[in-house]
Amino acid sequence: MKTAAELKEGERGIIEKIDFNNPCSKRIVEFGFTPGKEIEMINESVFHDPVTFSIRGTLIAIRKNEAKSIILS
Repeated sequence: MKTAAELKEGERGIIEKIDFNNPCSKRIVEFGFTPGKEIEMINESVFHDPVTFSIRGTLIAIRKNEAKSIILS
């Protein structure tokens, strides 16, 4: 399975599930990263952390560690 952290700039994916073993997973869901929603990786910072995603018409920057808890289909 691919995670959101593995997306390249401009790539899209559909969220299959959130890995709740990650301590930040509740925060990710509160941001709107929920199963069935499409996300697009917009860009990475200079040091590749954080990364910016487009979801539900909003840009949200999260750390790569947090993006690893977003499992894509």
